[in-house]
Amino acid sequence: MESHDETGCQAPEGPILCINNCGFFGSAATMNMCSKCHKDLVLKQEQAKLAASSIGSIVNGSSSGNGKEPIVSGTVDVQAGSVDVKVISTEASNDSSSSQIIESKVKEGPSRCATCRKRVGLTGFNCKCGNLFCAVHRYSDKHDCPFDYRTAARDAIAKANPVVKAEKLDKI
Repeated sequence: MESHDETGCQAPEGPILCINNCGFFGSAATMNMCSKCHKDLVLKQEQAKLAASSIGSIVNGSSSGNGKEPIVSGTVDVQAGSVDVKVISTEASNDSSSSQIIESKVKEGPSRCATCRKRVGLTGFNCKCGNLFCAVHRYSDKHDCPFDYRTAARDAIAKANPVVKAEKLDKI
């Protein structure tokens, strides 16, 4: 017991509650906060440092990282107040166009096959022609697909394999 008096270290009498009154126990290593509150505090301090350095770079007019950014030392307490959100809506000059958009959203029902109108839900197949089809009509020959697969394949091959021509050699 005498060694405790000599070093000045004493064991705490009981567990210490977090200073933020969150209901968890804190420790001296985390400034008498629980691990979650301490982590949040450290995160806020880092964000404040980043905000201060970005504001400083904006004020100095340097947007590129050329090494002239100010070095921030210490902690900066940033308190976020309440922010009033104002929604500004832009109205179209034609009232009929906005009503048509609303009606089209309302009319949108379950997804159906473009050929047989069967409900397909999540099992529908999207074709390159832009339509949705069931399992029976998913192939291009079953629904008379207007998409030109031959031209698309030619273009893809031409893009992937450009023509390579060597320079002409000088004859000796």
